Amino acid sequence: MKTDVLIIGAGPAGIFTALELVEMQSDKRILIVEKGESIERRYCPKVKCGVCMKCKNCAITTGFSGAGAFSDGKLSLSADVGGDLPDLIGRELAQETIRYVDGIYLKFGADERVEGLAHPDKVAKIRQKATEAGLRLVECPIRHMGTERAHDIYFAIEKHLIASGVEMYFNTPCKDLMIEDGACSGAVIYKDGKEEIIYADKVVVATGRRGADWLERACKAHGIEHQPGTVDVGVRVEVKSEVMSEVNEALYESKLIGYPQPFKNKVRTFCQNPGGFVAQENYDNALAVVNGHSFKDKKSSNTNLAILCSHNFSVPFDRPIEFAQKVGELTNMLGAGRILVQRYGDILKGKRTWQKELDESSLRPTLTDAVAGDITSAMPYRSMLSILNFIKQMDIVVPGFADDETLLYSPELKFYSNKIKMDKNFNTSVRNLHCLGDSSGWTRGLMMASVMGVLMARRIL
Repeated sequence: MKTDVLIIGAGPAGIFTALELVEMQSDKRILIVEKGESIERRYCPKVKCGVCMKCKNCAITTGFSGAGAFSDGKLSLSADVGGDLPDLIGRELAQETIRYVDGIYLKFGADERVEGLAHPDKVAKIRQKATEAGLRLVECPIRHMGTERAHDIYFAIEKHLIASGVEMYFNTPCKDLMIEDGACSGAVIYKDGKEEIIYADKVVVATGRRGADWLERACKAHGIEHQPGTVDVGVRVEVKSEVMSEVNEALYESKLIGYPQPFKNKVRTFCQNPGGFVAQENYDNALAVVNGHSFKDKKSSNTNLAILCSHNFSVPFDRPIEFAQKVGELTNMLGAGRILVQRYGDILKGKRTWQKELDESSLRPTLTDAVAGDITSAMPYRSMLSILNFIKQMDIVVPGFADDETLLYSPELKFYSNKIKMDKNFNTSVRNLHCLGDSSGWTRGLMMASVMGVLMARRIL
């Protein structure tokens, strides 16, 4: 078949490309191809059975609205957060488009409350403590949709797009791009178990973190200019909410950055979930990784957040995604295919954590099927030591954070390392091919991916 605009991936970048084309009353034929399910059919069986079933297509990471919406549904409202897109398009345009996109989310039902603005005096004290600890606090207003509310918001968007004539193919993976003589003419997809060719005037790849590995292979196969970027390897930390109460109230999400000794790798906090739940996600080849969910109405007595150590590779090794995958595979092997969890105090004592010890701890894990063990047996020394030293710095900002019972889950991996070379109009080295969102290496998170989609639509027109 032939279409005007082919969008591969129905995460925020792809969705907002289509949505802005519709809002601008474009007469272009739009087709979205998505590997996962429509949002109303996205369902994780673990809700009923209590354990991860290792589905072929993980409902948490694939499907309409992508992985981010089904984790915590947070919208960062500052151009200082969310990747390197402002470096490409300019900070002023990025912030202006954030305000525009935020208005769209509000129109479709997002909560009007913005976190992080109500307690400037408390924020100032947290900033002072961060400075004393050798950390930098990045202040960013947050609009929290919530894991369950994000579902409703994106469902409303999905229905609006369909009603506006946007075609969508679900359960339809993309096999390959069609590139010849330096131009992209479409893609080869698998629809209903059969190979099909889609021709298009414009091809927009927005496959998200789940599709970062696929896009990297496509770049190498077709000579799409790109460069290895940063890959994040880390842990998900869980503490009692009272430990984080001051930060939770003042900021909701604390974004702290440090360069701990001795290696001075960048280490940062990410995706803080007050009253949230630690969750497992599955990627290709049955790779189990940890994440955090945060609901609007359903709350736990704990707070979880990621601590990520950034790595950059160039010579002679230049495959950062593969590096992170190997770390994850080794950790999964130690956990018999499940997420590993270890107490911070046990790491300092040089011992593994046993299930009996977890059962007797006052801090109870919200990921109930995590396997007690030793994450240090799989985590690279450079990453592990950087994270442990960062936790000590965090304890100055948040007293009690480095408690012996604090839980560390592994692996937490972020696959957005393949950075596509493009100009400010999102033109790649291949004509008619554009790459958006987290898989492009330029954004991190729902808001910036949505912003990139809106700007892509405007450039198409």
